[in-house]
Order: sequence, then C-alpha cells, then structure tokens
Amino acid sequence: MINIKTDSRKVKKGDIFVALRGIVGDGHDFIPKAIENGASKIIAEEGEYDVDFEIVKDTREYLNNYLKENYNKYLDEMHIIGITGTNGKTTAAYLIYDALNKLDCKCCYIGTIGYFREKKIYDMPNTTPEVTEIYDMLISAYDLGYRYAVIEASSEGLLHRRLENVPFEYTIFTNLTQDHLNIHKTMENYAMCKQKLFNQIKPGGKAIINYDDPNKNMFMFDYNTNITYGFTGGDYRVSDYQMSIMGTSFTFVSDGVKQNIKVPLIGKYNIYNVLCAIIILKELGFTYSTIYDVLLYINSPSGRMDMIEYKNNLIIIDYAHTPDAVQNVISCVKEVCDGKIYTVFGCTGDRDRLKRPIMTKIVTDLSDKAIITCDDVHNEDPKQIVDDMINNISNTNYEIELDRKKAIIKGIKLLNTNDALLILGKGHEEVMIVKNNKRIPFNDKKTVLEYLEKNKVVRIEKIND
Repeated sequence: MINIKTDSRKVKKGDIFVALRGIVGDGHDFIPKAIENGASKIIAEEGEYDVDFEIVKDTREYLNNYLKENYNKYLDEMHIIGITGTNGKTTAAYLIYDALNKLDCKCCYIGTIGYFREKKIYDMPNTTPEVTEIYDMLISAYDLGYRYAVIEASSEGLLHRRLENVPFEYTIFTNLTQDHLNIHKTMENYAMCKQKLFNQIKPGGKAIINYDDPNKNMFMFDYNTNITYGFTGGDYRVSDYQMSIMGTSFTFVSDGVKQNIKVPLIGKYNIYNVLCAIIILKELGFTYSTIYDVLLYINSPSGRMDMIEYKNNLIIIDYAHTPDAVQNVISCVKEVCDGKIYTVFGCTGDRDRLKRPIMTKIVTDLSDKAIITCDDVHNEDPKQIVDDMINNISNTNYEIELDRKKAIIKGIKLLNTNDALLILGKGHEEVMIVKNNKRIPFNDKKTVLEYLEKNKVVRIEKIND
C-alpha cells in the first residue's frame, strides 16, 4: 500500500495528504478531515496547518513526481499495458487479463468493471481512478507477485493526468467515435486527450494501433515503435472470418504468414479486440500455437454480449452506449439472427446530447422495433432525454416506456421464434443513477432472469461472468 492520499476519507495514520484542485471540488477544503484521520503531512498550494506541511506551486505535479520517485522502481519490473479508445477498451483489456492468467502470468485489471486480480476485488466510480488509487492497486498487486497489469485509459482520466508517469510498456488505441463531447466539446479535443497515452511509453515499449481507424495517424509517433492491426491493412491484417452464434473463426496475416484463430465470441468488432490480445501475447513471447489454444477458452467481461437462450430466442445484454457501439452490436446480431430484432435502450442524462437522435436512428433503422427507456438519468428530466432521442426521427417503429424494468419485460413478450432482444446501455452495471446522484439497485441481466424465473420459463445462459 502506498502512503500518499488525495481522498481525505481514505487517509490513515501516518499518511501524506495532497490537496488537489479539481473541476468540481478542491482538496484544500478537506485538509481538516485528513488531519483528523491521522495525516502526518499536508501538501498544499496555500495555507498553514497544525501538522507538518509543505506549500508547493502545483500539488498535482508534486504528487506525480513523488509517486514516480518512490514507486516506479517497482512498476518498472511489471509489464503494464494501457488501452484507450471510444469502444472496445473493456473487452480488449479483459481478454488480455484473462488470457495472461490462463497462461499462468499473474495479471491484474483496472477499468470500467472494477479492479480484478484473480477475481473482482472491488468496483470503481471511474473507468480510470485517481492516480494514487492506480498506484495503490499496482503496488498491491506487485506485492502479491503480479508482474502484469492492464489498465483502461479513459479520455477524462488522461485529461486530468490520472495516469501521468505510469510506465507503460504497451499502449493500445482501439478507435475514436463520438462520445464525451459534453466534456471535450470537440472531437479534436477528445482525440488529443487520448493521444497523451502514447507519450508515456517507456524505452523498449510499443504502440499498438487500429489501422482501420481514420484517426490512426494521430497516435503513430515517429519516436514510438508502432504495430498496426485491422481488416484493410496493418502488420496484423484480417483476411477473412466466419461467424455463428457459437463463436467466430478468422484468418489474419502477419509477416506474410497466415494464422487461424477461433474464439467463443461473436461480432466483427470483437475480432479487433481479440487482435489486441494476440499482439500483446505475441510481443510477450508466446507462440501462435499457445495463443490459439488459450483463445479457444477466452472469456469476455460480464455485460458484453451476455446471451440468454429463451425458448428459441436470444436475449442479449450489452454495455453499448455510443452510436458506433450500438451499430456494431445490432449489426452483429443481424448476421446470426434468423428472426426479428427488438432493442431496448436509453441515453444517459447530463451527457452528450448530440448523440441521442443519432443512436435512435441507428436502433430504429436496424431493429424491427425499439423500446425507448431510461438509462442513468442523473439530474436531467427523463422526458427531455427522450425528446432529444426522437428529435427529427422519421422512423415510427418505436414505443416509449420510461420504466426500464417494464421496458425489458415488454421486449421479452415480443419474442416469438428465432428472434433476438437486445438490451443495451448498462451491461454489467448494478445501479441506476438518478437525481442527486442517488443510486437505485438495478441490473439488466438480473431483471431478465427474475422475470423468466417468476414465469417458470426454461432458459440457458451463455454468459461469461
């Protein structure tokens, strides 16, 4: 455990407390609480205190330098992988985590679905937590013998310097599509934040970049060793693929040699995620034979294409909450579904309003019917969110049911034979966030299973928890 904290609630006797200034709060306001909890020293930009203290120009810079000087000697012994991109971060990161552990390489995961070592240790409020928490998790893992780590790097985390000085051996760029414009305002600003990760590769490390993304050149610096992957070109180029409800097989070409891979995942977009894992494993010294064997039994994270077989239909639960992700998921299901496709989805409150009608058009274009409902509304009026979603939408194949549980049940009742119901937006999440940040217990998968159990429906789960 590290001895420096930025959250006064987590301070223990003897810890150093650093008062960071943030967008919605100022750590200086919590110095009294840190002292009350036993802080032995305060690092601040102003003031005088009753314990040992030091006034510095920039507490963030002090913090990052302290962590680097005191802990990077341990982190330099680890293979640390950072992944950024709009979509695919969680799945690609989890696939790498799962594959390495299956190969007896102790790897931890830090990202959207929590902090994992051999299993989930705890959930986290942000995809990329505060830098002290990142270091605390990495050092805790190091002390337990872990020498591999995979970290999701969100644009917001990079913007607020939460990963500064973490010595990444590999960084991965998955893609860039519209999201988080409520924070970044423009796509250029959004891309520039993600670009920061590729300035943090330690000597000998490598950047792994999606060749098919039109923004790829923003992440391919001359001073890095770049490895590319994709369908249209790259060092790892997919030449063909076949998909069924049971999984996907594909062929890729690397160094002029064809390699065949089978995975129990579906979706063209998942091939991109699997390629990230393949490249990391190959760079770490594993043979293609070993990689082939481990990928046959790879697990995807909970809430990503979780499938429940209901009579002769499929109910699919996925975290997709951006236009690109929604289009990928529904298009994937259309390739393997012989019947009708129904989609339950909503849009998050207090977030990018521009993507709402874009998502509704995609869903109504690709689905036989959509049920528009609530996602995490935060402090926004649900009716305003829906009004945005249906603004200028000419398609009429939708209905509105703001109660998410009722919307899911309506979707299940629509299923007939060989149909599919997609429930999108929340995936693994266990709560609904409403006004004043109140968290109400809710999970899409549990809602489905409880309904099927109540109605004595036989079902088969095809999920990876």
